[in-house]
Amino acid sequence: MRYIITAILASTPALAEVPSVVTDIPPVHALVAQVMGDLGQPELLLGKGADEHDFQLRPSQAGAVAEAGLVVWIGPELTPWLETALETRPEGAASLALLDAEGTDRRGYADGGEPAEKTHDDGEHEDAHDHGHGAEDPHAWLDPDNAQVWLGLIAARLGELDPENAATYTANAAAAATEVAALDAGIVARLAAVKGTPVMTFHDAYGYFGAHYGLNFAGSIALGDAASPGAARLSELRAVLEAGDALCIFPEVQHDPKLVAQMAEGTGAKIGGALDPVGSSLEPGPGAYAALLTGLAETMATCLEG
Repeated sequence: MRYIITAILASTPALAEVPSVVTDIPPVHALVAQVMGDLGQPELLLGKGADEHDFQLRPSQAGAVAEAGLVVWIGPELTPWLETALETRPEGAASLALLDAEGTDRRGYADGGEPAEKTHDDGEHEDAHDHGHGAEDPHAWLDPDNAQVWLGLIAARLGELDPENAATYTANAAAAATEVAALDAGIVARLAAVKGTPVMTFHDAYGYFGAHYGLNFAGSIALGDAASPGAARLSELRAVLEAGDALCIFPEVQHDPKLVAQMAEGTGAKIGGALDPVGSSLEPGPGAYAALLTGLAETMATCLEG
């Protein structure tokens, strides 16, 4: 009897397991979670309140990266510390860098005023962690067109690793893309009345969002994610606010709002709510992507309409 059971088990094909997936930031985690659906839960490295530019992996997280069936991330332009961790993975281990993925629309940083020209992936990038004018802007998730492209790419990669569930991943991605399209249409309607109204932000992270929705950015206090503004730049931006060339100025989560308050004082510019371009203040999960974009739109519209 033992021989018969052993023979049956040996002749039965092993079922493929749903890959363990690790993601870097909340919006990427949300998109992957939507594609995986009930099949599994991706792990998020940057939990609530974490700063993607000043982050160190815990040993358990480094282990999860090393052992993951798939790592989905924006790329080294945003989280260079994850690039180092990926080097510990076995040769050929699956990863998906979304900024470099085929079909992704990429932009240079706007540096205030008109946004830089949009480009498609050409296979090359530069580290924009300490960027200057014209460097690669990694905040590509703020364009919902990119999110729709990424949903399909994530489903395709998961389907390659887990063929038995490929159809489910594809169906989940299609449903999520439909939701993103509806989200996009709602935000277009919400921002229609304030389209073109000049605003100022804490840092230059909203080029994708602004270009997609026709927003007018009169400048940003900090040019980069890790850049500190100099006195000359602050003086120039102060002059913009005093001239009434920006109706609202927006602080940002993870950053002290005092500088924004100082810039706005006596200028007539209104201080809006704190923007959260990475979703670090949101509850992680499949709904975080919609919450992130809706939050940006609502915060901007509320100040500009007030």
